[in-house]
Amino acid sequence: MPELNCTYRPPPVKCNGFDPMAFRWAQTMRLAVEEINQSTELLPNFTLGYKIFDSCAYPLTGQRAALAVLNGLREDDSPMCSGASPLLAVIGEAGSALSILMSRILQPFKIPMISYFSTCTCLTDRRKYPNFFRVIPNDDYQVKAIAQLLVRFNWTWVGLVRGDREYGRFAVEGLLRELQGTKVCIAYQQIIPLLYSHQKGMKIMQVMHSSSAKVVVVFSAEGEMTPFLKDYMMQNITGIQWVASEAWVTASLFTGSEYYPYMGGTIGFGIRKGHISRLSDYLQTVNPQMYPNNLLLPPCSGQESLLDQHSAYMNTSSPRVAYNVYKAVYAIAHSLNNLLLCKRRSGPFQNNSCAQSNNIHPWQLQHYLQEVTFHIAGEEVNFDLQGDSIPYYDIINWQRGTGRNTEFVNVGMFDGTKPAGEELVIQEDMIMWVPVSVCSPSCLPGSRKAVRPGEPVCCFDCVPCDSGKISNQTNSIECTLCPEDFWSNKDRTACIPKKVEFLAYDSLGIVLTVISVVGACLTIAVFAVFFYNRNTAIVRVNNSELSFSILFALTLCFLCSLVFIGEPVSWSCMLRHTAFSITFSLCISCILGKTLVVLAAFTATRPGDNIMKWLGPKQQKVIIFSSTMVQVAICAAWLIEAPPFPSRNTQYERSKIILECSVGSSLAFWCVLGYIGLQACMCFVLAFLARKLPGNFNEAKFITFTMLIFCAVWLAFIPAYISSPGNYADAVESFAILASSFGLLFCLFAPKCYIILVKPEKNTKQHLMGKQNK
Repeated sequence: MPELNCTYRPPPVKCNGFDPMAFRWAQTMRLAVEEINQSTELLPNFTLGYKIFDSCAYPLTGQRAALAVLNGLREDDSPMCSGASPLLAVIGEAGSALSILMSRILQPFKIPMISYFSTCTCLTDRRKYPNFFRVIPNDDYQVKAIAQLLVRFNWTWVGLVRGDREYGRFAVEGLLRELQGTKVCIAYQQIIPLLYSHQKGMKIMQVMHSSSAKVVVVFSAEGEMTPFLKDYMMQNITGIQWVASEAWVTASLFTGSEYYPYMGGTIGFGIRKGHISRLSDYLQTVNPQMYPNNLLLPPCSGQESLLDQHSAYMNTSSPRVAYNVYKAVYAIAHSLNNLLLCKRRSGPFQNNSCAQSNNIHPWQLQHYLQEVTFHIAGEEVNFDLQGDSIPYYDIINWQRGTGRNTEFVNVGMFDGTKPAGEELVIQEDMIMWVPVSVCSPSCLPGSRKAVRPGEPVCCFDCVPCDSGKISNQTNSIECTLCPEDFWSNKDRTACIPKKVEFLAYDSLGIVLTVISVVGACLTIAVFAVFFYNRNTAIVRVNNSELSFSILFALTLCFLCSLVFIGEPVSWSCMLRHTAFSITFSLCISCILGKTLVVLAAFTATRPGDNIMKWLGPKQQKVIIFSSTMVQVAICAAWLIEAPPFPSRNTQYERSKIILECSVGSSLAFWCVLGYIGLQACMCFVLAFLARKLPGNFNEAKFITFTMLIFCAVWLAFIPAYISSPGNYADAVESFAILASSFGLLFCLFAPKCYIILVKPEKNTKQHLMGKQNK
């Protein structure tokens, strides 16, 4: 590149090196012009002329070439061509930065230019570049295609590398916009400097090597990538999945076998290839002896083999950029043909749209370029309002070919004319690549993503769903709450019906049933013993009628615990509490009557005391009936006002539905228990007063002990019942009923049965009254 020194006249532009691909593009332009000039249908009786300038990919030389064209002079100051219209259009440039520069220079002269390789989105701005056209899709479509590719293969953690030019800057900005709202995150962004150095390249590679991102998207020109990749291979870095832009994905320079171990599997979007039938034969006709003054030709004698010396020049197997050059020349030819035939259909210049063959203005050609439509090699070519062409890309995958070289295998396409979401068509079974790249592994069903503070959304932790919530998809953002009657399974992937629990006939229910039946059978057995020995002293002295009533009530008490077992229904809920309360009230009433009789019998020692006449059999029945009817009245009011009912308890244990009996009215429930407690306390107090009365069998002692056990059981029951839910509360209440029933049975009747069955000699009135002879 020439030095910028304003103290002397700059020397002639000199380019360093020879680019065989760029030379092939120039020859493709010459071929197209010759075909058009030989055509009898396109521009008949007219001959196209051209002049080729080499910008050497430098802005300064590109600017000089543009100014030389506008001046209409050669570098040797001789006229470039004669006629009124020396320049109608420009085909170029390859790089976006140079196209921006040239378009700005040509804009005041309204000279249209058609680029065959400039893809920067910035060039779609018609206010800044009104004369710019291109036969290659702009980067908006490419970044859209790359974004869809990343999403398609779940590459959610990627790195970005770009060149230090407008092409790379605008492409990265466009890609970041496309990735908004997707699951793809950018791990890092690096820039390959325009003035590349080994030290700067090493810093980029260090970032790539240390990052967990295994996919790297690169927007860079071939020339910028070349020194970078050489250093990359020297560092022996592997395991990177490259996603290449169209600027280098089909660069023949990288087909060498030395690149494959590091770049194999690269995937990217290449320019749509076309077919130019005469290109291969035409390229072989070029000889420096035919053009002795052509500075664009390489230094050679003309005897060298092109395939050996410049294989890139002869690579016409899949022309892409050359095909774009070919289309650009034909676009100008068809537009010029329409202009000369005055085929303009609309526009603000309709009155002046027809041109004279010897006086054609560039602005006239530009308006025809905007509307031109033609077909070439089976493809329709036209331009939209921004000067862009129809967006097509071939999806290229780098695979090992014969001779260990790299082959560019077409594995799909991107068709921008299709509806959104259907543009990308990929044959996945043909692709070879490295495993996917993610910051965090996918969260399996049963868990949700929890974003790490201060990190991108693609970096997250997988948190198991809480109980009662599920996620049945991978990478769920949140867990879904199960419906009321459902609960999450063990894996938290599905809602299953909640387990319904109640005091069933399982292990606990069977135990309670057995105890209840055994208690009832024992009570009946005692009843039988008493009935068989009803005429003996111990039965008669202890008021056999009340004893039989107590045994009957105890039998009912044992059996009423069975109502607490089984699924709660309306009738069982009403029966279990009322039956239990009435039977126990009857039992305590009988004991209360027995206590009063015992107390009265042993205190009526003075002659003429008539206390026993007030506690005769009729009075005893009245006492028992009256005290029991109070409990019956309470239960009746309870059933009428707010009866117990079955309910579904989901609050105590949310994973289960506990079927239980709600008491309906808590006041009535505690009134029932309170009344039984009041009866028991009265019995206890009266029995306690009579505990020291004379006699070898003082029943008051046993009643005192019985009531003490009864009260202890039910006092322990209250806190246990309140703290136990559902089936456990039912079990606690059932155990309390059975425990108190066994207490009553054994404490009241065991001593009597012992005398009846084991010590019959003590079963006499004298012994019981303590009057036997010693």
